[in-house]
Amino acid sequence: MSITVIIGTLNEEKNLEACLRSCISFDQIYVVDSHSTDQTCQIAESMGATIVQYDYDGGWPKKRNWALRNLPIRNKWVLILDADERVGPELQEEIHRAIASANAATVGFYIRWRFIFLGRWMKHCWRHGWMLRLFRHGKVEYEDLGLRGEGGWDAEVHENLVPLEGNTKKLRNWLEHDTNEDLSFWIRKQNEFSTWNAVRRTQQLAERMPSLASLFGRDLQAKRKWLKALFIRLPMRSTVVFLWLYFIKLGMLDGKEGFYFCRLRAIHEFNISAKVFELKRTEK
Repeated sequence: MSITVIIGTLNEEKNLEACLRSCISFDQIYVVDSHSTDQTCQIAESMGATIVQYDYDGGWPKKRNWALRNLPIRNKWVLILDADERVGPELQEEIHRAIASANAATVGFYIRWRFIFLGRWMKHCWRHGWMLRLFRHGKVEYEDLGLRGEGGWDAEVHENLVPLEGNTKKLRNWLEHDTNEDLSFWIRKQNEFSTWNAVRRTQQLAERMPSLASLFGRDLQAKRKWLKALFIRLPMRSTVVFLWLYFIKLGMLDGKEGFYFCRLRAIHEFNISAKVFELKRTEK
């Protein structure tokens, strides 16, 4: 397919081979690496991907947005992937049909995650995950949230891709997400994310609530921002997270894995709140 794939990496030898195998039908594949010390680059090279090393200078753009602006991308359509994601045959076929039939006004497609936790798909409690990942080159960029050193990442983590113009649509099939790591790794990463989120949350709380009209429009990103702005202002958010995921979203149907996931997500929200409190005390 006439699609350029961009995969950001740092020490992803456990995941990269499966990711690249799932992309074999795409025309051009870039692995944008941050000087991995494991076998990431050797795996990428052996599977025909083009390796580009990225050095972060602490500013903007970060890794993926830098790649969009600077790499010699030869296709009109770009697909952004993480190394722990897989593009299954059904999604590949749908992508092929989508770009073949897209009119000029369509600049991108949202894709959902099939999120795997402790070896099980969180089919009920964590099934939303809409992400703008497939788009026309030059029509979409990552939002700049003004965060630089927070979290210590040289790549966009919570920054979202946003259209510069045009319309977007949704794809039906799932993008598989499985980190292939143990629970200790997952908890450690969530702790890092909570530090990043605390800084971002402090900024968001200082901003005005978005217009209610955005909740009823067609812009998925605007809807997400309105709901997020409402959520961060709710009391007892960690309790709300658990009740929402486990009972309302039916995480109870995701087995013991679902219970642990919902509890850990609630703890993650509690950690963010505690770190926001810590930041505010430091500022006084």
